[in-house]
Amino acid sequence: MASMADIKRRKESIANTQQITKAMKLVSTVKLQKARTRAEQTHPYFQKMYETVTSILKKSGGLKHPYLNVNGSEKKAVIVVSSNRGLAGGYNMNIVKLLTESNLNKESIEIYGVGHKAVEILSRKNYKITADYSGMVEEPRYADAQKLGRELLSRYAAGEIGEIDLAYTRFKNTVVHIPELIKLLPVEIDREALEETKMNTLMNYEPDEEESLDMIIPKYIFSMIYGALTEAHASENGARMQAMDSATSNAEEMIAELSLAYNRARQGAITQELTEIISGAEALN
Repeated sequence: MASMADIKRRKESIANTQQITKAMKLVSTVKLQKARTRAEQTHPYFQKMYETVTSILKKSGGLKHPYLNVNGSEKKAVIVVSSNRGLAGGYNMNIVKLLTESNLNKESIEIYGVGHKAVEILSRKNYKITADYSGMVEEPRYADAQKLGRELLSRYAAGEIGEIDLAYTRFKNTVVHIPELIKLLPVEIDREALEETKMNTLMNYEPDEEESLDMIIPKYIFSMIYGALTEAHASENGARMQAMDSATSNAEEMIAELSLAYNRARQGAITQELTEIISGAEALN
């Protein structure tokens, strides 16, 4: 059985840790309020952008454009959005697991990491890390999404990659965060819907379809990346707040158990001393 000094030392250590987890929970809660507001304001826009672009392409027939054509390259660029710091429960591992358990061929994937944690884990699993944009995950900006999007579109148009995917954590509410893997390019279109559309009036472009798509597709890519960054940022803080809340509760339970163990050890020590005193008194008699 541990001594009273050991129990007391352990109890003080857990109490100090509890103060840290309480502080981290408070910080995450404040950050979550701001991140959630931004995510909720952004979500309708980038969701509508996705629906609009797919709708436009469905009504356009078989367009030929560098951003839409399947270029034959087997390389797939995957933007993986995680966090730069841990202590967020299963947030980072869930996004890594989403990718590693997907149907994507590991040898054909090029990782564009946004967040150190996923980059570290995937590099240990021998995934190819092409670029690390972890600096943009703390305070997501639209300009950051543009920078990353332009690089990917340039490589896609040049035929260096044949697909652009996005792995991020969708923010549903404070408690529920859903890892998602979506394909950005080439845009998947329902072929049956496309055949039905061909029988009806196709969409007209002004001035022409190529110039219009040169403007629409980049905005679509930038919006999807920025939306993913804002939702992932909110999910990260929500996950960290939950993890720190659980850690604080666990610390309270451990302190209560140690307090009970300390009181039992103290009572045992007192009983032992009384027994020794009584035994000594009887011996003198």
